[in-house]
Amino acid sequence: MESQVIIKISITAILVFIIYPIVRHVANKLISNAAKFHFYPESRAQTIKRALDVMIIFVLITILISLWGIEPQNIVLALSSMFAVIGVALFAQWSILSNITAGIVVYFSLNFKTGDKIKILDKDFPLEATIIDMKTFYIFLETDEGERIIYPNNLILQKGIAVCKKNEN
Repeated sequence: MESQVIIKISITAILVFIIYPIVRHVANKLISNAAKFHFYPESRAQTIKRALDVMIIFVLITILISLWGIEPQNIVLALSSMFAVIGVALFAQWSILSNITAGIVVYFSLNFKTGDKIKILDKDFPLEATIIDMKTFYIFLETDEGERIIYPNNLILQKGIAVCKKNEN
């Protein structure tokens, strides 16, 4: 029994102090390279790095839970209780999660960046503006008239976007 605990502690230490930093470093390097390749600002890359770090930690915790032999029924009970509380708390704020997810999708898949002039193809509220900044929840836009608009990331995915003028910097 004593040797099993020592083995579990050793594996836990290796995962936490060796494997996690290496995986995190490689993931951050890949995101930084993608940002340089697409000429994205560093602030945009930092947002994705934080989100990916949370996912890596979640996977690490899952591995550690299974390593230490915690009963699956107890995990399911704890998680369902936690998600019930979170679900009630975020019910009115579902858009927070959709904006974070949309921010990650926008980062990796859409072909525009800060300084580009875009046209949002919406029949009710058409908009042509320059992208000032891109954050986790919103894209900050400025029209030719100087009007500043904060546009949610989840709407960027729902509307058609035309890139009118690319920023060459």
